[in-house]
Amino acid sequence: MRKQAAKKIPLAPDPKFSDPMVTRFVNNVMEKGKKSIAYHIFYDAVEKVSKATGENGYEVWKRALSNVTPMVEVRSRRIGGATFQIPTEVRADRKISLSMKWLVRYAAERNGKSMAEKLANEIVAASKGEGAAFKKKEDTHRMAEANKAFSHFRV
Repeated sequence: MRKQAAKKIPLAPDPKFSDPMVTRFVNNVMEKGKKSIAYHIFYDAVEKVSKATGENGYEVWKRALSNVTPMVEVRSRRIGGATFQIPTEVRADRKISLSMKWLVRYAAERNGKSMAEKLANEIVAASKGEGAAFKKKEDTHRMAEANKAFSHFRV
């Protein structure tokens, strides 16, 4: 590395819950720089979650996020002409990033009218340990478990 690594700029907390994690999630929901629309989508989804579950929507979202967060993942590594899938621990910031991306991606792929409705359904499913985002985490863990024999190749 020639230059110093770029400094992480702390995110501003969101207006409603004053949580920087919400801002980070909204940044993942956002498309084409339309942040206010992304906030509306997220807040509508949280409202729909609280109506559907009867619990605090914000708490359900946090639970869903923690349920989808992966602990291990596999990384490709070339050793002696062969490529191995090597299980590695996931860094803390990458864990959060992956879980948010998976929630948003699989919410967008769902059937429903609005993105807020799709996101609400995915959040409720993930909080119960169901849904496509949770399945992705389970598949990632299963793959890491299957390739545990190659863990001694870890860098």
